[in-house]
Amino acid sequence: MAVPSRALSLWISSLAVIALACGGAPDGAETPTTEAQSPTTVAPAEATATAPATEVTASATATPSAPSLPALDRSKHTVPLEEVYFDTFGFGAIPLSEVAEGTITRLRNAIPPFYEGVYDPAAEGDWLEAGDLVLGYVAPSGQAYAYPHKILNFHELVNDEIDGIPLLVSYCPLCGSGVVFDRRLGARTLRFGNTSALYGSDLVMFDWETNSYWWQVAGEAIVGTLSGETLEVLASTTAQWSTWKSLHPETLVLTRNTGFNRNYSVDPFADYPLQLSFGGPPFPVDPAAFNDGRLAPAERVLGVEFGGESVTYSPMRLGDIALNDEVGGERIVIFSRSDGTAAAYFATRDGRALTFEYDGGAYLDAGTASAWDFGGRAVSGELSGRSLEPAPSRSTFWFAYVAVFPETRVAVGNEEPSLAP
Repeated sequence: MAVPSRALSLWISSLAVIALACGGAPDGAETPTTEAQSPTTVAPAEATATAPATEVTASATATPSAPSLPALDRSKHTVPLEEVYFDTFGFGAIPLSEVAEGTITRLRNAIPPFYEGVYDPAAEGDWLEAGDLVLGYVAPSGQAYAYPHKILNFHELVNDEIDGIPLLVSYCPLCGSGVVFDRRLGARTLRFGNTSALYGSDLVMFDWETNSYWWQVAGEAIVGTLSGETLEVLASTTAQWSTWKSLHPETLVLTRNTGFNRNYSVDPFADYPLQLSFGGPPFPVDPAAFNDGRLAPAERVLGVEFGGESVTYSPMRLGDIALNDEVGGERIVIFSRSDGTAAAYFATRDGRALTFEYDGGAYLDAGTASAWDFGGRAVSGELSGRSLEPAPSRSTFWFAYVAVFPETRVAVGNEEPSLAP
């Protein structure tokens, strides 16, 4: 797949920003074989070792010991190796089919992930602006966690364990994709790092246990021993910081005291959706996905997939609405907001099927005369104090979601499905 030539001029301005944060090409990097250029997350100046990063003192705490990493088994893969590109941070890209092992090692964790989450109370998040996006997660205990995009831009992966659940909080700035996964795969608990490679202009992760490569939005291993395996998607919500903090006043927020020298108050990707829409992707993508005309490539969508069915929701098009739907045989409701965010919930409570509408101030279910907030909690009425169960979902740009789920149905506000009572 060729890089769209019309993208190159727009990326030149982005590269100046990236160069200030990146330390240049890793020592001894190969001459790139493609002209793809990327405004990807900035890398540290120094090359990283093969063990999890140990530079930091806070939320990027390394694993207790440096594991030996198995060799990547390139003979097993579910995608063409020549379509997996290693980003050399302003010096072009090299396909996996041609890259040398030394370069793979030097680029590994160049975007340093976190191997333990360290959090501040909500009040310490006052450096965030009201409209800044966070990837929100609510643990089974009810404790809420916020992962600011402004931090994830520079780190992309947070390995953590909360309430006994090994989590992977993942975010790729190049496709606006925030997804939370369960790190357990059968009897294994995996730990994830960053390859500095991309597939379909989306983050490619690796696990330390088998050195398999994983496609982030899909949560699927695409190269290596575990090829074809998938991670379980957990419920999460992408919301504006002011909204999340209002819904969860006691939320914890990922600390910006990471030990890395990063200016987390600046968002180098603020103009990226516009550049993506008019200039094309910085790395090769499936043309069918990028040119799927049902939605705009850089439109932020909420994707819900289970029971063998996928449905996509565009909050910018839906606006303020409660959209009742059915996915994989399950009743769900989408609470959409005109600020471009949305949340998905199972539309049942205590064995009762609920049907919702938006009245301009709250989400209402007529059957119980209960009013619900964006966080899925009943604030008045018969079910006051109860909560809806969040549905697993992915928040991404459209081109990245449809690349994984090409047959996804796109739901619009005037489509009300036929739901059994």
